[in-house]
Amino acid sequence: MLKSFYIETFGCQMNVHDSEKVAGTLLNSGYRQVDNADDADLVLYNTCSIREKAAQKVFSRLGQFRKGRGEGKQFAVIGCVAQQEGEKIFEAAPHVNLVAGSASYSRFSELLAQLESGQRRVTGLSLDTDQTFDTEFTKRGHPFRAYITIIEGCDKHCAYCVVPFTRGPERSRTAASVLAEARRLADAGYTEIQLLGQNVNSYRDPSPAAVSFAGLLSQVAEVPGIRRVRFTTSHPRDFRREIVEAIDSHPALCDHIHLPVQSGSSSVLERMLRDYTRQEYMERIGWIRQARRPISISTDIIVGFPGETEAEFAETLSLLDEVGYDSIFSFQYSPRPNTSALRMEDAIPDEEKGRRLRVLQQHQREIQWQRNAALVGTLQEVLVEGRNTRGNRSLNRDGCDEHSCNEQWKGRTSQNMMLNFTVPASLEHAVAAGEYCNVRVSKAGPNSLVGEAV
Repeated sequence: MLKSFYIETFGCQMNVHDSEKVAGTLLNSGYRQVDNADDADLVLYNTCSIREKAAQKVFSRLGQFRKGRGEGKQFAVIGCVAQQEGEKIFEAAPHVNLVAGSASYSRFSELLAQLESGQRRVTGLSLDTDQTFDTEFTKRGHPFRAYITIIEGCDKHCAYCVVPFTRGPERSRTAASVLAEARRLADAGYTEIQLLGQNVNSYRDPSPAAVSFAGLLSQVAEVPGIRRVRFTTSHPRDFRREIVEAIDSHPALCDHIHLPVQSGSSSVLERMLRDYTRQEYMERIGWIRQARRPISISTDIIVGFPGETEAEFAETLSLLDEVGYDSIFSFQYSPRPNTSALRMEDAIPDEEKGRRLRVLQQHQREIQWQRNAALVGTLQEVLVEGRNTRGNRSLNRDGCDEHSCNEQWKGRTSQNMMLNFTVPASLEHAVAAGEYCNVRVSKAGPNSLVGEAV
């Protein structure tokens, strides 16, 4: 009987793709995947350490198996928390058998063999490598959208961020290997590719070809069969005008850029060690706004960084107005191990951080209402993801009535907007998950759009 495994993923798209790599290795090693931890012989938690709560969730999951429920099972903690905490995890959760950081995934089969040989505790924690975390086997979790990691690690050492300590230094794949993987995915029927990296636009082709990031975008966009190409996450310091020019020149490159700012205050950015000012960030926004086609912009923002004054927070609110973001990901600052911000004074009380986060999110919600309302009446191409299963209640919060919410499909636009839509009887045969169709926008809310296929 085949051994079974269950893997739960916390955190970003990088972690999601890392789990695909680990799952592919396990399947190739003779394991079968199950959907419930109780049914698995090997339970893996792929962890994130960016936010404190994400790490707490992992130990909460492990705590559920301290007594009889975990008997006969093996447990693995992998990813960023594994790299951050190392062998201390064995002390906190003695029933854990494997602790491995993401730099070990290329040799995960070796770690698995040690586990199967009867070793009680196995580790893979070395960051001493110049290799990217490629694996021979990947179990893709999506039928028509695929991730490709093009660069691993981070050299930036922002004051709040633990990634350099959990992912190691920046290491890029060759452009040739990225293109080869893109072609294999296209041949397998994938039509949308997302290029991934902690700082994706810091990509530097290590081969003699020395392809730039903008050049790589252009080459991937020209792969036959690929309809859409996305990329995340960009660092403003390495964001070049050539990236916008590539988007303008290649229709397959999506009309969306995620450009994390973290704060609208130059003084806070300096304390964060972000290596750019508000003015320099806005210069890059200017390049995007000058593109020949409209490009949506999203960002990350941290509130309550040590010493952030009310005036500095107000600068972040004014940045939302100046840029007009289409969406944001916002967080309260949380102290992380090994980071220089741990030594900073003037910590902001949690209650005040929570208040600022609520103010920020409400301010952005009003901006998104306005920006999305401007799309009513426009025609948008969507990649159909499937039928909408959220129900009328959640859709009504975005401003559609009961009748229009019945029998809806959902899809994502090139600008990364979720669009819920109905399909006339005459077009039902042409709509299916993984297909592309045109939708006329009829209503808009702060988080999504509503329309009808045409």
